[in-house]
Amino acid sequence: QVQLVESGGGLVQPGGSLRLSCAASGSIFSINVMGWYRQAPGKQRELVATVNSGGTTNYADSVKGRFTISRDNAKNTVYLQMNSLKPEDTAVYYCNYREFYVVSHVDYWGQGTQVTVSS
Repeated sequence: QVQLVESGGGLVQPGGSLRLSCAASGSIFSINVMGWYRQAPGKQRELVATVNSGGTTNYADSVKGRFTISRDNAKNTVYLQMNSLKPEDTAVYYCNYREFYVVSHVDYWGQGTQVTVSS
């Protein structure tokens, strides 16, 4: 019942910045985590960053100090500010929304947005 729409991807030079946005719509559960994952060519999808409804964040070691995740609960939107981008950040970035229940959880995924870092 939840749909995610991503925006903000594109082509940037090394050292540049991008800001990704993901808006969730539908039946939003109060206990949830929103985050970003990415998948590079020939690689498995990996976690980039997450933020829960209370504002607690978690980052992959590879992006700590460069990326910042935030959310606007009123808008049900999560953002990823990416600074000091490197070529190895090139990937398709996917927005994730996870609802937690007593003994289970449910994941929803955005359509993916391409981020390319190249000179």
